[in-house]
Amino acid sequence: MTFDLYDFDKTVYPVDSESVFYLFCLVRRPWIIIMLPFQLFCLMCFFLHIGGDKMKARFFYFLRLIDGEKMVLKFWEKNEKHIYPFFKPENRDLPAVVCSASPEFLLRPICEKYEVHTLIATRLDPKTGKLTGLNCKGKEKVIRINATMPDAKFHKVFSDSLESDAPIFALGEINYHAKSGNLERIK
Repeated sequence: MTFDLYDFDKTVYPVDSESVFYLFCLVRRPWIIIMLPFQLFCLMCFFLHIGGDKMKARFFYFLRLIDGEKMVLKFWEKNEKHIYPFFKPENRDLPAVVCSASPEFLLRPICEKYEVHTLIATRLDPKTGKLTGLNCKGKEKVIRINATMPDAKFHKVFSDSLESDAPIFALGEINYHAKSGNLERIK
């Protein structure tokens, strides 16, 4: 079967959904700020490549203090309007696959609403913030796609990042660089 493949953050949604979700939670549940020093340390380690993907996951330990699944639904009620029109089901010719480094629990509700055939994303427990497996980025995206959809073919691939998503661009017949909702064909 043939699909179109989409990155999510900064491709079909204008910003990093993880960051906006955290701020959304912080505004509605301000007590989670008690974890900020720990979170900043984890993010610093993640960006310095110390501790690997587990440091990114530890940032999400704030989920232990809130109802993450309920907050995700509220988040998309408020933020769905920012999804770019080209991603809407009526504007697609082929079934959509989303492959993202953002947490699966965060993207699942909006992907279901937008009739995404398959969601492949970072597996993070919405109750504990614990990571299962690796962060779904770079080459890991292709590994996960091949494991989930071994016989899939991709007509179009959409991403904002020419560098980090080069592995998924290699899967597409036609590739689009997404910038602020505009698509530029690159292959």
